[in-house]
Amino acid sequence: MGIIRSTFSFIAGTAFGVYLAQNYQIPNIRKLADTALLQAKQIEEKYRKSKKKGGDDD
Repeated sequence: MGIIRSTFSFIAGTAFGVYLAQNYQIPNIRKLADTALLQAKQIEEKYRKSKKKGGDDD
């Protein structure tokens, strides 16, 4: 009984996702994630502390 229930919910979710993708303008998650990662890298480079030459604090 458990495998039928889990398979049904998986198939129903997949069918619902296909319906949404075909009938509504769903944003591309991968593109949004890549853009966010690029912006995070730019912010990190902008605010990163500079390395001091000649000073060993180890």
